[in-house]
Amino acid sequence: MQLFTAGLKVAEYRPETADGEVDIRVRFPTTDRSLAQLEQFRIPTSQGLVPIRNFVEFRPAPRTGTLQRVDGRRVVTVSADVAEGLLASERTEALRAALDGARLPAGVEIVFAGQDEEQREAGLFLAQAFAAAVFLMLIILVTQFDSLYQAALVLSAIVFSTAGVLLGLLVTGRPFGVVMGGIGVIALAGIVVNNNIVLIDTYNDLLERGLDPVDAVLRTGAQRLRPVLLTSATTVLGLMPMVLGVNIDIVGRKVLVGAPSTQWWTELASAIAGGLTFATVLTLILTPAMLVMGARMGERWRERRRARRTAAQEPSGRGGTPPEPRHGYRAVADQSRGGGPT
Repeated sequence: MQLFTAGLKVAEYRPETADGEVDIRVRFPTTDRSLAQLEQFRIPTSQGLVPIRNFVEFRPAPRTGTLQRVDGRRVVTVSADVAEGLLASERTEALRAALDGARLPAGVEIVFAGQDEEQREAGLFLAQAFAAAVFLMLIILVTQFDSLYQAALVLSAIVFSTAGVLLGLLVTGRPFGVVMGGIGVIALAGIVVNNNIVLIDTYNDLLERGLDPVDAVLRTGAQRLRPVLLTSATTVLGLMPMVLGVNIDIVGRKVLVGAPSTQWWTELASAIAGGLTFATVLTLILTPAMLVMGARMGERWRERRRARRTAAQEPSGRGGTPPEPRHGYRAVADQSRGGGPT
């Protein structure tokens, strides 16, 4: 019966053009798979071959399908693949827009699963992990620097470095993926924070020695220029083979460009390299400027606070206790008693 219908499964194999395995089934030729041929089908018995019509009655009847339910609700699954050169997220958004304008029957609910669902779950997990990492960084930085302004300045470099991430992906022509792009942003945060910590720690040390904020910033930039550039340059140059999609086969002495093994890591490497290059410029220019601005704003705030305290102490310190009035009324009273004025 299987040879008449769907066929008998004998093996599986995976062709080069398919993502999954394909069944190998054995069936009768197309000309022999008809109702007329089925009626002539014979069953082997101990008495010989007996026609199937002796046991089976052929009667037309409505076809019965299989109903699938999830949580007690009837579900119909529609699956499709994305054509080469198109993004799954882009096609999903276009499909959502088309379904929003469609007139669907009442009670029909559309839920996107598969890759879209996995992407949403991965995005939520990476967002929570990034928020937790930033929160822990904030606690450690405030504890070490004893300054909320400097801690916020270090963390702001992470936000600004995302512009470099997008720029690096734009240069390499790679889309921003939630998984690899998100991991790249989280990994980049650690490197950017380290560069700013080195810079700000040297600045605070020079301030404790009595230097002016401007002089301290200039000397900090001169002392920490080489370490920051070396850290960034070595990291970016180390990631360049993955950014360019170069695979080096040491055993076979071959250099392959655009190998399949590099496609997964190109997006991650491009995000880190582009973001770190952009963040290095911010660390050497924007961070010192923000340190000087914070020092001047703090000095102005302290001067205003000192002025308010001085103004609050002036009335009691200048005149002291107000003098008592002369006893004019008392002298008049003495005259009325017959005595002279005192």
